[in-house]
Amino acid sequence: MVRTTLIPDNTHIELDIPAEYVGREIEITYAALDEKTLPSKKKTMADFLGILSDKSAKELHAHVKKIRNEWERGI
Repeated sequence: MVRTTLIPDNTHIELDIPAEYVGREIEITYAALDEKTLPSKKKTMADFLGILSDKSAKELHAHVKKIRNEWERGI
């Protein structure tokens, strides 16, 4: 992985891609480090509908139920 920061002096940046990345899908992202990012929308279980298998979903629900029960117990 290659990660760097820079202060551009114009609107054009040239990238040299490492040889081992040629022919592979890579991600290129840029953002001003002094910008405040917007808060992300809080995700709910409905956001993951269809992503998890039925088995994984049941395991996740059981885990969430267990955690909630532990949180609500008297200390």
